[in-house]
Amino acid sequence: MSDPPRRPRVPRGKEVGGGGGGRGSGEDTRTRREHSNPRPPPYHRSTQSRSFPRGSSSRSQSARRAPSRNESKCTHICSRRGIVLICATLTNLLVLFCIVAAQITLSGFSAMNFGGNFVNTLIPFEGVELQQVRDLDMQFGQMRAPGVYGGVAFSLTFGVLSLFFVVSGNKPAYLLPMKLLVGQLVFQLIGAVVYVIAVGLYLHFVISVNSTDVCVQRERLYARNGYTWMNCKVGGADASVALFGIITTILYAVGSFLTFQTLRYVKGIQKERAVHEAERHKQPNRPQSTPLQSDIYI
Repeated sequence: MSDPPRRPRVPRGKEVGGGGGGRGSGEDTRTRREHSNPRPPPYHRSTQSRSFPRGSSSRSQSARRAPSRNESKCTHICSRRGIVLICATLTNLLVLFCIVAAQITLSGFSAMNFGGNFVNTLIPFEGVELQQVRDLDMQFGQMRAPGVYGGVAFSLTFGVLSLFFVVSGNKPAYLLPMKLLVGQLVFQLIGAVVYVIAVGLYLHFVISVNSTDVCVQRERLYARNGYTWMNCKVGGADASVALFGIITTILYAVGSFLTFQTLRYVKGIQKERAVHEAERHKQPNRPQSTPLQSDIYI
């Protein structure tokens, strides 16, 4: 069955004779309603239902990958690599403090020679014996000076470099420069190897200084007055230097492993991005399934 023919719309202002006046007034009302509430143009509906053109998927993926506003720099600094480097910075500082503490502890009573009656009453030596203790303390301090200065410079350098890599990692891994990640990997590998050598050299240096005649004579002078703790054995501060040095070596080894994994992850992302860009460049050469409309704006 065919649909009944639609009645023609009576234009506004045209008079209709006879019984068609009511119908004309109803159509006039409907026409006014259409003019008062116009329908949106057809291209708005087409843009809502139509899918985005090619290349929009990469924009949406980059928008999803972009960090949110609520994320702070500490979020990326406190990653696994960042936490390991922060711990390595702290252990370097501990090594520095232990080296200084060992030097102050083994400097003897000569370090207390600041003058004054109160300080002089604390020194149990008098006369020639006091002069011998001062000379031996000075010689012993000069013998330990290369190890102290070298250890301070070494631990301070590695601590500052570790802190630099911590601060520079305030971005996601795939946004960091590749040279920075490679430099961080090389630095941690060198730190893990060099710290083992440095700890061994420091202990060898301390033992060689403690085995000299100066240390033996100094030990005897202090032992006469009951100060047996001033001996020629490896002290607790020197042992702490070796302990924190080994911990720092382990941290650098773990950090180099984590940085190597991060490099592999970033290289994988870069390969995927390169493949995606190559596909985007090839897509315009393909025939288009739907013609582009000039009234669609994205």
